[in-house]
Formats: sequence, C-alpha cells, structure tokens
Amino acid sequence: MIGCGDIANLNVLGYLCSKDTELVAVCDTDMARIGKKLERWGLRTTNVYTDFKLMIDREELDIVEILTPHHLHYPMTEYCASAGVPGISVQKPLAHTITDCEKIIRVCKKKNVKLKLYENFRFYPPFLKAKELLNSGIIGELLNFRINTIAPGGPAMNVDLKSLGWRRKFETCGGGPWIYDDGIHKFSLALWLMNQERFEEVYAWIDYFSVVMDSPSYILWKYPTTDSDYPEKFGSMEFTLAPNLYYPNNYYHCDEFIEISGTKGIMWLNQCTGGGNFLSKTPQYPPIVIYIDGKVKKFGEDLPRDWRYSFINSTKHFISVMKEGGEPICTGEQGRDLCICGKLPYISNQNNRIAYWNEVTSENEVDKSCIIEEPQEIDIKGFTRYNRNVRRDLRKGINQGLVNTEFKYHYEK
Repeated sequence: MIGCGDIANLNVLGYLCSKDTELVAVCDTDMARIGKKLERWGLRTTNVYTDFKLMIDREELDIVEILTPHHLHYPMTEYCASAGVPGISVQKPLAHTITDCEKIIRVCKKKNVKLKLYENFRFYPPFLKAKELLNSGIIGELLNFRINTIAPGGPAMNVDLKSLGWRRKFETCGGGPWIYDDGIHKFSLALWLMNQERFEEVYAWIDYFSVVMDSPSYILWKYPTTDSDYPEKFGSMEFTLAPNLYYPNNYYHCDEFIEISGTKGIMWLNQCTGGGNFLSKTPQYPPIVIYIDGKVKKFGEDLPRDWRYSFINSTKHFISVMKEGGEPICTGEQGRDLCICGKLPYISNQNNRIAYWNEVTSENEVDKSCIIEEPQEIDIKGFTRYNRNVRRDLRKGINQGLVNTEFKYHYEK
C-alpha cells in the first residue's frame, strides 16, 4: 500500500477480511502516520517504508494499492508496472489529467498489468441489488438519473487537513474536491446504473461559497441517443452544502440520494456513505423504494448498509481477478472516461456553455483547449463563515444530547 491517508483505513478492510492476502508492506512519507495506521489495523509486523521505490524494489508484491494525490498516480503506476508488479489498483480518479490517464493505460498494457481503478460505490450492497432490479426491467426503459450529494455539518470522522490542501489545487487534484474527486463515484453510478458508457453533452453551474470546495453545484447531462422509440435520456447531479444539518456519519461529511425514472416506474436509493446511521434504521428510509403498477415496494432491507462493505467487496473482487483471471471493475479505460466526466462540468461552467464529450482529450490538453481553470475571484470570508456554521451546528447537537457512535472495526467474513 502506497499512501496511508484517511482513505487507507477503508481500503485496507478487504485485505484484512481476505484469507487469500497478506498486507506485507506499507509506504508513506510520514513515518508517524504509518505507525498510527498499523496500530489501528492490528498489524505490527508489516514492513514500512518512506520511499515507495525502495518498497517496490525490495518486496515481492502481487498487488499494489496507490492511495496518493492524483498527480502522483502516473509516475507511481509507471514505476510499479515497470518493476513487474502484476496487479495495480489506483484510487479514483485515475489521474489529474487525461494525458496521464492515457499513459497509465499504455504502460499497464505494455507490461501486461491488471489495472484497476478503485471505485467502490458499484460494490455497495444496496446498489448491487438495485442494478439487479434495473436489469430485470422492473421500471422499464431507463429515462432519467438524478443524484444529490449532501454535505451536512456532521459529526463525522476526522479528516486530515493536508488532504484538503492538495485537493483544492487543480494542478494536483485535476479539479475540485467535490465534482472531480468525490464526483467520480457519482459519475460511475450515473453510467453503470443507466447502462451507459459516456455522456454526450454537459451543462453545469458551480459555486464556490466555501472557497475551497466546488459546491454547491448543479450538473446536467444528456446520454447518447441509441433508440428512437424512447425519449432521450438525461441525468443530473447536485452537490448541496448543509453545514447546519446535524447528520451523524462514521465516515465522510456526506451522503447520497438517488432517483431513477423509467417508462414503467420510479426507483429511489436512500443513502450510501452514511448508510447504517440512524436514518437507515427508520421505516421511512429503506435502501431501495420502487413505485410501479400503482404500488410502492421496498427492497434490500436485509442487506448490510454500512459503507465499509463497498470497500470490502471491491477489494475481494480484485483479489479474485488476480487469482482466477477476468477484468477488474473498473478498467483503466473506464477510469479515463470517468475523468472526462469529471472535467466536463468545469469546462461548461468557466465558458458558460454546453461542454461536449469529444472535446476532452489528451491532444486538447496539450494545446490547452480543454484545460480547466481554478476560480480566481473568491472571497476567503466564505470558508470562515462555512466553518463557523459547522462548529455551531456541532455544539447545538452536543447540547441536545445527539451523539455519533464511532465505527468500531469488526470484520465479518
């Protein structure tokens, strides 16, 4: 494992749960952080490194997890692939530029490496059930996808502020922390659940109320037309800041709500990142709700809703691919396409126009015709105001006796 930031606590779960793997080495530039992580994971004999190249050269590895800032993904992948590592899992997004995405794909093909983009949302148990239901035609031909990612005040897990620093810089992140970093998960769902491979055109509005985050924002898109017998298919994505909303979460300060409309019915998917909290335990928010034939039906109430299972399932699938063959979910090409999805909203917003799929290419990055720009005129008071609202909300919740039960590591095999 290269990188021991916050996300490593979740990426490690699949390996700790697996009888087929052993975490033999970890690398991070911060030795103290490595120590804290290994102590938390109950691993005291794992080899540690502060130089990833030294780790790759010394260890005999079957899989490497790359969990570092996005601009480091290509050079690290290139070194691992050239050193003969047969399986490489790169945390989403695949890279900060389409050019680097293409380089990653090429070097892994040249070295016969199984390349996986680590996208765990497709492995969340309620979403797997939803996909099964949609594929059965339960709501007919799919017409529209809508997802709202809401960022409440918390409480939630502590996040290292260093990670926010590089995520707000487009040259290291590739975009902003919501639309490009977190949004890759949501774009993945927008394609996978709707049985689509790409968008045709995108229009977006992005605000920078909190200065460092590209939210609130609203993104609209049209899928390619494939069947003239049905209306064209569309989708939308919202990122909502709600700093005064008390919403306990064992993970990040966010949760997701999805609506999919079809020719025969409508499907609602309640929660993902915050799944398993108090809302999940109420009868009003089952994981899957479908309206069809004049009736409302519920599905998936017996499924695990804790978000950690999406990580466990994703890693187990890649372990199976490495042992038995097959293709990862998602592949390098799919990872590149998700990066294109993530770039289009910024191009639309900065030019105040519709952005088209074919204009985001490595060639256009070279001539700078599709380069996304960081916002120049932003008021730093916005971030101060935002944080003040968050702190006020948490104090209010504590005074009311509302608490969050921190997730305890328990592995169900």
